[in-house]
Amino acid sequence: MNTPRDLHLHHRLQDAIAALPALAERIGEDAAAREVRRVLPYEGFARFRESGLGLLRIPAEWGGLGGSLVNLFETITTLAAHESNVAHALRIHYDLTEVIRLSPLTAFHQTQLDRLLAGAIFGGGSTERGTSRPGEITTTLQRDGEHYRLSGRKYYTTGTAFADYGRFNVHDEAGADLQIIIPVARTGVQVVDDWDGMGQRMTASGSIVFDHVQVLADEVAPRIASTLVGRHTGALRQLHLVAVAAGIVRNVVADAQRYVVNHGRPVLHSPAPTARDDHFIQQVVGDLAAHSHAIDALVRENARVLDRLSEAIRHDAADADALVLEGALATAKTQLVVSKLALHAAQQLFEAGGASMTARTHNFDRHWRNLRTIFNHNPLLHKARVVGAYHLTGETQHLKEGRIF
Repeated sequence: MNTPRDLHLHHRLQDAIAALPALAERIGEDAAAREVRRVLPYEGFARFRESGLGLLRIPAEWGGLGGSLVNLFETITTLAAHESNVAHALRIHYDLTEVIRLSPLTAFHQTQLDRLLAGAIFGGGSTERGTSRPGEITTTLQRDGEHYRLSGRKYYTTGTAFADYGRFNVHDEAGADLQIIIPVARTGVQVVDDWDGMGQRMTASGSIVFDHVQVLADEVAPRIASTLVGRHTGALRQLHLVAVAAGIVRNVVADAQRYVVNHGRPVLHSPAPTARDDHFIQQVVGDLAAHSHAIDALVRENARVLDRLSEAIRHDAADADALVLEGALATAKTQLVVSKLALHAAQQLFEAGGASMTARTHNFDRHWRNLRTIFNHNPLLHKARVVGAYHLTGETQHLKEGRIF
């Protein structure tokens, strides 16, 4: 029997989800024009912060909304359908909330939970440029009495410009893998907007420079990549990108409809009186809508898989390891198929109109640029090979690494 408290908690979640479409629409106002001018979405992040959706995956009994991963990925997709940069830039935040949800509440994690409950947004970064191979870390904590100092530079620090705190992967002087979580506004931390990718241009995915930054001893913790939680959140970060792509394709469909209705003309040889009556244009829009429908279904089913394994980890189920492997496989397969469907849709959009459809005022090319940038984040050909090797030989090495799968 549901208690009044249970009903209150349920209503909080339902109210937040019900308010999401209007929130996403407000965040996405003039998004196409802002992309041309490369205006970073600080205002959109302020609106997101006020919504309370940053607590979506925090359990209700801890003060969060207690939403499922199906709820989470629908939230990301809905946001991305209006402003893909904001949706993408929340990737580290939701990764961290999943870690907090599934890990023992150590003093380190309790601190982050308290910050989340106070409304904080998290960013961060791991990757560095200039190393011999991707994934290598050179930023090293140096002892400074009871605490540390950090100097160095990170890149691909998505969303950190909009965040209150940043999580960064570092080494100690002995080479151990560590993470630190520090305020972004701390003295010596500089956010540099030098991301020059052709797509997802306003995700603040550029550099963070550390200049002799103080790091307190209680701001340091071990990294968790190869644990069940680390492997699960590796898949979660990948599906986050796919959910952003799903939202972009929804935007492709909406842009096609708006263009045909408000600007389109039938081609010279068409017997149709208007663009919306032209059978070939109707076919194009129908094809786009079908692609979006299929992508949404794939993301939703993948989210259900990750929901099952997340609950298995949280309750220390005996089959948790097998479910985490299932989640890695499902996410890799979803990403492989969605990449093809989404990029096709972004290209096919232009079949709904003529040369005027390529006008910079519409900025429709941003959809393909954004999708291509998202799907360049991780090697799709390698994903296909790893999935094939598993089905042919049972090999699981890369599926269990907790990084790109």
